[in-house]
Amino acid sequence: MSKALSRPSVSVAGVLMHLLPAVMLFALFAGVGILHVTSRVLVVDMGYRLSNAEGESRSLTRENDRLKLELATLKAPGRLERVAREQLGMAMPKGGAVVSLADERVKGSGTAQARSAAPAVRVAERGTQR
Repeated sequence: MSKALSRPSVSVAGVLMHLLPAVMLFALFAGVGILHVTSRVLVVDMGYRLSNAEGESRSLTRENDRLKLELATLKAPGRLERVAREQLGMAMPKGGAVVSLADERVKGSGTAQARSAAPAVRVAERGTQR
């Protein structure tokens, strides 16, 4: 029976000292795994955001192109003339209603060549009022 009493005693502190490296290694692997998964989730989330932004960019580019085409159509001279005639009741002025004036800069120069090079300014009268 004396052999049973001579057994070395096992203390809790001794067991913890032997398990500590394994626990630390496990904690390190768990931390690295959590960081890896978190980074992958963030990358996938950023990919979705980028995809949505590219789709919105394409949509806005199509809308911009459509609006440019609409603007060009609305500014077409033929359309503007038709709207002026039909909706606003405008008409081209009669021959006597258009007065050509010489440019004032040309009057001061006095040379015939300068007068012929400058374009004349045309002014149309409004109705019969003077």
